[in-house]
Amino acid sequence: MTVTGRTARGGPEEGAGSRPLPGPVEETEVLIVGGGPVGLALGLDLAWRGVRFVLVEAGDGRIGHPKVSTVGPRAMELFRRWGVADAIRGAGWPPGHTLDVAWVTAVGGHELHRLRFGTAAGRRPPAHTPEPEAICPQHWLVPLLTRRLGVRPDGPVRLGTRLTGFDRTPDGVRAALTDAAGARTTVRARYLVGCDGAASPVRKACGIVSPERHATRTLRNVLFRAPGLGALLGGRAALVHFVTEPGGLRYPLRAMDGRDLYRLTCPPGPAEALRVVRRALAVDVPVEILSDADWHLTHRVAARYRDGRVLLVGDAAHALSPSGGFGLATGIGDAADLGWKLAAELAGWAGPGLLDAYETERRPVALAGLEESHRNLRRTLDRRVAPALLEDSPRGEEARAELGRRIAASDPRREFDAPDAHFAHRYRSPLIAEAAPGDAEAGPKVAPRGPDGRDEPDWHRAAVPGGRAPHVWLAPGRSTLDLFGRAFTLLRPEAVDAGDADGAARAFAARRVPLRVWSVPPGDEVRRRYGYPYVLVRPDGHVAWRGHRPPADPGALADLVRGAGPDTGGPPPEGGG
Repeated sequence: MTVTGRTARGGPEEGAGSRPLPGPVEETEVLIVGGGPVGLALGLDLAWRGVRFVLVEAGDGRIGHPKVSTVGPRAMELFRRWGVADAIRGAGWPPGHTLDVAWVTAVGGHELHRLRFGTAAGRRPPAHTPEPEAICPQHWLVPLLTRRLGVRPDGPVRLGTRLTGFDRTPDGVRAALTDAAGARTTVRARYLVGCDGAASPVRKACGIVSPERHATRTLRNVLFRAPGLGALLGGRAALVHFVTEPGGLRYPLRAMDGRDLYRLTCPPGPAEALRVVRRALAVDVPVEILSDADWHLTHRVAARYRDGRVLLVGDAAHALSPSGGFGLATGIGDAADLGWKLAAELAGWAGPGLLDAYETERRPVALAGLEESHRNLRRTLDRRVAPALLEDSPRGEEARAELGRRIAASDPRREFDAPDAHFAHRYRSPLIAEAAPGDAEAGPKVAPRGPDGRDEPDWHRAAVPGGRAPHVWLAPGRSTLDLFGRAFTLLRPEAVDAGDADGAARAFAARRVPLRVWSVPPGDEVRRRYGYPYVLVRPDGHVAWRGHRPPADPGALADLVRGAGPDTGGPPPEGGG
């Protein structure tokens, strides 16, 4: 790929883009490069906001070797906003299939430890979210999201189309596209977003480095069918079997469709795939190998997420270990953060610091997720396995019991039930107004420990500046989360003078910033949970400000949350209030 007119993050180079690009010229507001789950999620957000975009994907939209399989709860909340959560839950995973995770010497062999999670249909709904995680492997998820957006000519998705280069222009980018038939097109866009994976040609074309933070590992995935395996296992079945034995197998064998499709992760090597799968199974069932591929487990976060009019999202910006499933969740969060900011830029009400805050807010989330997923990976890699583990003897029985105790003591649930990792991150950026002096002390008290003895953070107990606004049921099937998305939302108490929000409404309207005011009835659970009578929630569902009284300077607040505050190089706040 070629790129000209490269600049610093401040914006495109004046006069760049003079080199002619081939083919007919089309215009759009955003060009998304990459049609994986994250690129498609960004497309959903932009479509929901009425932003024109083109999404190009070099493949044909079919996934022959699925990687992602679990969609985390925060990602499901965002898919709920975009209207596809129910479709994801109904994509094909059997609601009665177990969600357990088991450590075994072989599938159907000795069981060392088990985490019980019930089934999608039978588990207790969590109190902190209306959308628990869902099992929807990539070979279901990508076609589902692609159909929802629509493929050209009925929609903005162009399959079998590659980005072959782009130029900077004073007001955007010019991109060269080539389709599967060799036809070439030039697209002029205000912004280009690289959602093109860990190897990201877009990132490389911008000269953005993504340094390695932990050693890269080469692993092997074998996708296979084993009809009858689930029925043969019965109560010993699991969503994930961690095959753990002295010969080097200690990675997951995962059920991919709840029927007969499975994926085994193992070390690379010359052994035939069928032989490796047979070694991981202690029962005799038919096995059909569908695909066998090596892959690189990397731990990288890009040094920058923005280069002028070009931005990075998902694996293009960060590559995490799959241990814990934080990679997809982080990418979907990127899409939700960037989507409303691009819409604001295109609508003309964004301040000069709004797009820069995308990196400021999302890069720390990726860094934290990288370290948490690496800890999960090391928990597996560092586990000592005694040579006697497979012996049918008292020594083997004791070795299995000892390993089971060590697995239980290593807090393995943290890898598979980690709401803090999905929900607890707080954005600290120039767009967030921390509470006024004294407000923190006057806010709701937080229990220092949860029922399992872990620290109990306040992400679901209070409206914390920079944190996700808590979920509270307003009515059957309707959550507070359903209030947020298209505009800023100011929650205010119902039992006070209705004019208390007028100053904020005027200040936001003067800047063309969309604002919705929602009144909370006295004694309502929302008031109790949120802890403050006045809470301003951003379009992405994160708390921008909270207070015990209406904002004293609504003009300054409106400038701050749109990226035009004093710390972003924008105009000085209006006086008064």
